[in-house]
Amino acid sequence: METSTKTAHDFLSFVNDSPTPFHAVESAKKRLVAAGFKEIKERYDWTSTCKPGGKYWLTRNGSTILAFAIGMKWKPGNPIAMIGAHTDSPTLRIKPISKSQSEGYMQVGVETYGGGLWHSWFDRDLSVAGRAMVKTDDGQFVQKLVKIDRPILRIPNLAIHLDRQDPFTFSKETQLLPIAGMVAEELKRQGIDAEYKDEARDVEDSQARFMPLKSLTERHHLYLVSLIASHAGVRPEEVVDFEMILYDTQKACIGGLHNELMFGQRFDNLGMSFCSTMGLIKSVESPSSLENESSIRLISLFDDEEVGSMTAQGAFSNLLPAIVRRLSVLPSANNVESEMFSTAYEQTVATSFLISADMAHAVNPNFAGKYEARHRPEMNKGTVIKINAQARYTTNAPGIALIEEVARRRSVPLQLFVVSNDSPCGSTIGPMLAAAMGTRTLDLGNPQLAMHSIRETAGTHDVEHAINLFDSFFEHFSELEAKIMID
Repeated sequence: METSTKTAHDFLSFVNDSPTPFHAVESAKKRLVAAGFKEIKERYDWTSTCKPGGKYWLTRNGSTILAFAIGMKWKPGNPIAMIGAHTDSPTLRIKPISKSQSEGYMQVGVETYGGGLWHSWFDRDLSVAGRAMVKTDDGQFVQKLVKIDRPILRIPNLAIHLDRQDPFTFSKETQLLPIAGMVAEELKRQGIDAEYKDEARDVEDSQARFMPLKSLTERHHLYLVSLIASHAGVRPEEVVDFEMILYDTQKACIGGLHNELMFGQRFDNLGMSFCSTMGLIKSVESPSSLENESSIRLISLFDDEEVGSMTAQGAFSNLLPAIVRRLSVLPSANNVESEMFSTAYEQTVATSFLISADMAHAVNPNFAGKYEARHRPEMNKGTVIKINAQARYTTNAPGIALIEEVARRRSVPLQLFVVSNDSPCGSTIGPMLAAAMGTRTLDLGNPQLAMHSIRETAGTHDVEHAINLFDSFFEHFSELEAKIMID
């Protein structure tokens, strides 16, 4: 098996294990821990913890993860080489009160998250994943990850015989409502299932106490709550609340006549989350990798990009600026008293560089006219540098000079992309972070088809391309930064 194919299989395992941002963080965490990274927490002092030569990770909200490795020659005010990506994708989220039934069907109320191609969610084998907040016997509230591994929901299309509308349109509020089963079957279960009677008794006991909110089993179908609880390893009455989203149970896989394609879900943006994580890990594999390093190598995988990033765990938050500020004043290995800390943050952000890594658009052969004629990226032809005159992307000429040299040193092919003047242009976390921090930034990503569909397509070989590019970026940034003096 080719190395690039093995790498693609590893990526697909990452995708299949990560139906939600919470699971994506857990998947990234496992790889970082295996590579020797140690956990730290925002709430604690780092002065005696973070040392040159060390490798660390932290999370916020359980859905955003940040990791970094400190060079042995680090000094306060030195640059930080950064890659930012995001862990979330367009999806359907279970409403706070989801219990619904109509025409003999049990249904689950959902709300749209992000800008999905919602017609692609019809007639898919859907299930539920997310996190449940659980109250333990000693009164603590803990997070439990949940992933129900079998199809339990479906959004049925209307037969063509009953409606021949073209194009297909529907109400996202009333016609994007999954069915979960038949009311008659649930009534039958309630009548004969001893476990249900125990659950019902627990519900009655809980209702005997004052409840500021209606109980979960009043707001959601009882059996759905039971399934979530069982997959969390607790009793239904121990679940205080949950955040659950829908996902397609069909596994992401290798495809194409020559195994050159990948078919799956959430490639935008688990693709760049995986590649940035593995690029960082690869850059510190050698025991001597940080010996002559004067910078910090950092990745930050944010949640909530698809809904604007304006949350505590989003890229618009204080997370990255706050972490960079704390890192900028970390003392060197020698801890020289004469080291200057008063302007360390300003010096660090002025000399640092951020790669905003978010998937890019490959040319679709059936809709080639939608693309700018000379900027049509192809899958397996390399990572795509994204440029936009309206500053929807942050790329400029000094950034291209840096990333092109980084790619040349590892023989990584690159491509260029701009949208047609007749087309709208999406954006990324790049502009908001560049504006907030004043740090040089460039936008790039691997090319894919059907972005925001429930089933997307990407190139098998591009996974390795991006990992090698990010590895080279971390390895060579300190040297190259001093050669691109644009103030």
